[in-house]
Amino acid sequence: MRSCPRLALLCALLPWLLRAAAPPRPAQPLPRRDPHDPARGADFDRVYSGVVSLSTENIYSFNYTSQPGQVNAVRVYVNSSSENLDYPVLVVVRQQKGVLSWQVPLLFQGLYQRTYNYQEVSRTLCPSEATNETGPLEQLVFVDVASMAPLGAQYKLLVTKIKHFQLQTNVAFHFTASPSQPQCPVYDLDHNVEFNGVYQSMTKKAAITLQLLCLTQKKDFPGEQFFVVFVIKPEDYACGGSFFIQGKENQTWNLQRTKNLKVTIVPSIKGSVYVKSILLSSLIFFSFYLGCLLIAFVHYIRFQRKSIDGSFGSSDGSENMVASHPIAAGTPEGSNYGAIEESSSSPGRQMSSSDGGQTCQSDTDSSVEESDFDTMPDIESDKNVIRTKMFLYLSDLSRKDRRIVSKKYKIYFWNIITIAVFYALPVIQLVITYQTVANVTGNQDICYYNFLCAHPLGVLSAFNNILSNLGHVLLGFLFLLIVLRRDILHRRALEAKDIFAMEYGIPKHFGVFYAMGIALMMEGVLSACYHVCPNYSNFQFDTSFMYMIAGLCMLKLYQTRHPDINASAYAAYASFAAVITLTVLGVVFGKNDLWFWVIFSAIHILVSLALSTQIYYMGRFKIDLGIFRRAAMVFYTDFVHQCSRPLYMDRMVLLIVGNLVNWSFALFGLVYRPRDFASYMLGIFICNLLLYLAFYIIMKLRSSEKLLPIPLFCIVATALLWAASLYFFFQNLSSWEGTPAESREKNRECILLDFFDDHDIWHFLSATALFFSFLVLLTLDDDLDVVRRDQIPVF
Repeated sequence: MRSCPRLALLCALLPWLLRAAAPPRPAQPLPRRDPHDPARGADFDRVYSGVVSLSTENIYSFNYTSQPGQVNAVRVYVNSSSENLDYPVLVVVRQQKGVLSWQVPLLFQGLYQRTYNYQEVSRTLCPSEATNETGPLEQLVFVDVASMAPLGAQYKLLVTKIKHFQLQTNVAFHFTASPSQPQCPVYDLDHNVEFNGVYQSMTKKAAITLQLLCLTQKKDFPGEQFFVVFVIKPEDYACGGSFFIQGKENQTWNLQRTKNLKVTIVPSIKGSVYVKSILLSSLIFFSFYLGCLLIAFVHYIRFQRKSIDGSFGSSDGSENMVASHPIAAGTPEGSNYGAIEESSSSPGRQMSSSDGGQTCQSDTDSSVEESDFDTMPDIESDKNVIRTKMFLYLSDLSRKDRRIVSKKYKIYFWNIITIAVFYALPVIQLVITYQTVANVTGNQDICYYNFLCAHPLGVLSAFNNILSNLGHVLLGFLFLLIVLRRDILHRRALEAKDIFAMEYGIPKHFGVFYAMGIALMMEGVLSACYHVCPNYSNFQFDTSFMYMIAGLCMLKLYQTRHPDINASAYAAYASFAAVITLTVLGVVFGKNDLWFWVIFSAIHILVSLALSTQIYYMGRFKIDLGIFRRAAMVFYTDFVHQCSRPLYMDRMVLLIVGNLVNWSFALFGLVYRPRDFASYMLGIFICNLLLYLAFYIIMKLRSSEKLLPIPLFCIVATALLWAASLYFFFQNLSSWEGTPAESREKNRECILLDFFDDHDIWHFLSATALFFSFLVLLTLDDDLDVVRRDQIPVF
């Protein structure tokens, strides 16, 4: 039988348990052995051969002296050529404070009742340490070799002193181990190594950080001493390797496997590194507060100067803006991009009232008589008539009462707070339980850390991964403060009856912005919770709010020019809940189930078509079971039968590109079935958001609108930060998709301040990128604050 391609290794750190407990007393010389004693005096480093049977057993005695401050360990090697598993050679080792026994051939139990036998076995005896109080300590070891074989069984015995039993700091120690020949004493077989201490599985590399001064681990390491134990598993399945069944299931295999190992003990980082990392992280993000204060102060000075000069809010500002129509160059010949042609001299232009709910139109135009044309009284109020115009202005989609619409969007804010509380509390309780179980049991296979850069603090095993989420919380709170300032200034302008606040620019509704700030803060909190103990069971803790952030950004971008027809908070959060549910199902069933991918791809395509229809017809296309039949009839009538161009060309281009992208995602998932379904779903959200944002900016520039310096800077910063952060995100330092041992193959050293790894830098950069992304949405249309709403196009 060929050996498995990989070997599984179990590494355990066990406490120094065998301290001398007897009261100090002067060392006594060993009594002279009785010549009739059956034990034979034996020497170290000498091979003894013999035959034992039912009537014969051999006993060997070894003695040596331990000096104070020196730890001497003894290793016993036994080999037997006998393959009779019914009558193995039995070895019993007796010491002053313990008995150790095993059999040769040594059997190991595998999967499906498979067993493996090894004919060479070696064990390290647990040493007794001499102290200054006791002086030199005489050690006596008896090795008893026996067998119940009626015809006898041959054996070979070798007892040696281990020269390099104590590991030195920063000195690599090379050795070889096998399932029957583990290294170091106490609980050193695959079935009992997990009884005590801290342990983890590995294939090629692993690392364990010990807190000898921490209260949670100090009790396990009295005297700040510990054993390092290396145990080889007989099969690879424990570390994710493959196995096969051949012949009878209960067959015994004589599989010999060994592994060459290197272990190095290095000091952990000092406390000053913790302090420096915490201070530096805090200062970096608090510098954003200072930058925002500086920008706010500059704006305040400019506002005061304009107020003194009288150039701000002049009555002729609107007339100047009307003269330079922002859409004139991009509209069809003979059209004014609206249903009603307007000019700067027309006193009958359409404007919202101070409450944003009604329209006022001049009745002083005596040149037009009612008898000249048939009137339609509902044309100015019926939303079905307004939204089916060929060209829409913002005033057409901001006709509802401003106070009612603002309350509608504030529901986003209050709902996300409720969701955050009910979501975060059980998450925090669960991760505390995970961390407690990991600390009590010592099983470090529960959590998938980057162990080569996992710096514990208190009960937390990887404090650096938690600290790096500080940016999400601080920048999310800063964004809330920025939005609050704008909200307060806008309300003051409304109270002062400022015409620019009531009739100009994008209608100011801040509810979704507040929800985005809370979502960014909760992303940091839940990401920190996930990194308390990252594993397969809690992957959705932080990805859930990633979906919500991407969804809220798209909703806010759509709401900018469609304030009256944007989705309600209840519908939006219900959609997010459906996405999260689908993601969980994808992670559980999406690995190997083809039917899941068929159903998901079909749902993805149908949802894309339904949303496209709803967006194209401005919410006037009813979504029910007959939506696709009606859409097919419209498509046939407009494009096939009449061969007419799309009524809304810009929207049609966006939706065609968007559907091609989403159908490509659906086809990719169906063909390749990616294992990380959560990241796959997040990629769909991010690509749709970037596509919509690019379309919005292109249409804004095409409409002769401007990008002011602040939003332009934020756009450039966002692009650069996302490019850098995604580079660090794809480093994959750990992965809960495989076994803990497979995950450790991806572990890497720290790269920043000897404290943060690549994933921590991803946290820093992604938090900053999200903050600038939010600022883009907040400031993108600041150039329109002096443009009448009936001249701002909808796209």
